[in-house]
Amino acid sequence: MVEIFLALTLFAAISTAGLLGVSLLRARNAEREARDELSRSLATFSQTLSTQMGAAASVQNGQMDGLRKAIDDNLARVHGTLDLKLERLQQDNAAKLEQMRQTVDEKLHATLEKRLSESFRQVSERLELVHKGLGEMQTLAAGVGDLKRVLSNVKTRGVLGETQLAALLEQVMAPEQYEKNVATRPGSNARVEFAIKLPGRDGAGPVLLPIDAKFPLEDYQRLQAAQEAGDKSALEMAEKALEGRVKLEAKTIAEKYVEPPHTTDFALLYLPFEGLFGEVLRRPGLFDHIQRQFRVTICGPTNLLAYLNSLQMGFRTLAIQERSSEVWKVLGTVKSEFGKFAEVLANTKRQLQTVANTIDQAEVRTRQIERKLKDVEAVPGVEATQENLQLEEDRPVGDLVRLQKA
Repeated sequence: MVEIFLALTLFAAISTAGLLGVSLLRARNAEREARDELSRSLATFSQTLSTQMGAAASVQNGQMDGLRKAIDDNLARVHGTLDLKLERLQQDNAAKLEQMRQTVDEKLHATLEKRLSESFRQVSERLELVHKGLGEMQTLAAGVGDLKRVLSNVKTRGVLGETQLAALLEQVMAPEQYEKNVATRPGSNARVEFAIKLPGRDGAGPVLLPIDAKFPLEDYQRLQAAQEAGDKSALEMAEKALEGRVKLEAKTIAEKYVEPPHTTDFALLYLPFEGLFGEVLRRPGLFDHIQRQFRVTICGPTNLLAYLNSLQMGFRTLAIQERSSEVWKVLGTVKSEFGKFAEVLANTKRQLQTVANTIDQAEVRTRQIERKLKDVEAVPGVEATQENLQLEEDRPVGDLVRLQKA
């Protein structure tokens, strides 16, 4: 049984192998036929493709030739147009350059003539001023000579100091606050040049403050000459002479014009030049010595003016004290009026604040409009920009504001 089964199995395997060989042979034959068919199809397709590509290349070559010819024609026309425009542009530029050259020449000629005329005129004016200045210098030199002759005379020199002192008093004091050429000591014929009226005590008469001008010119000139020469011995002698002269004048003023209680217990000695006053102050202890011993205060133009201003302020203080009740009434009126003024000022402040707020709003709107206009300027195309600008110009301001709000 086993042998029969093995034989049958072997027979079946051999049959199956034969069938597989027949199938394999058929498959190989079919594959060979398919391969041959595919080769024929590929050959046919290759031939068709070659034919089509040759036709397409012919058509494309014809189109490229036509396009190349059209481009050459267009380039020729463009070159012709450009040459024509360049020629016209060169002609226009040459004409404009010639016109500009003529304009520049005319303006340059006119400007040059104008500046030359102006320069000659200024030179002529300067020469006239120089001639005028020379004439004034000659007049000034003559005046200096006259002044020197005046100062060489003791009497006229005193008049000069008195005139300068009078000018200072007139500048600061009222006419009723001082007197001229007044006798300050009862029973004496000595008259001081000026005396300031100071208010007396307990309703008494005014107390006089004597002021006398002195001008020791010779001593001062000798001192200046010694300083310029650098001569120490002459300088010491001139300083001592000036010091002695000032002490003598202070003593004379104290003896002639000071008489309390009709006058103050001191007087003022006025030196009409700052240089002379400075030389007196430079002498160690001279100012304090004269003030202590003779009760005379030395003043120059500057500190006398300050002293007179302080006296004037004192007079005003006394006048205010005498009229204090009137001042209080005036202050009460001013207080009530100031309250009204404060109300008016508050109203004005509110109105100004309203105006400022309105201006701020207008500035905000202006900046918004400027930003919109910048956006309009950024739109491409010149014609569109001009049309938009024309529309914005023709539109009323109220419409523009509403447009910005939108």
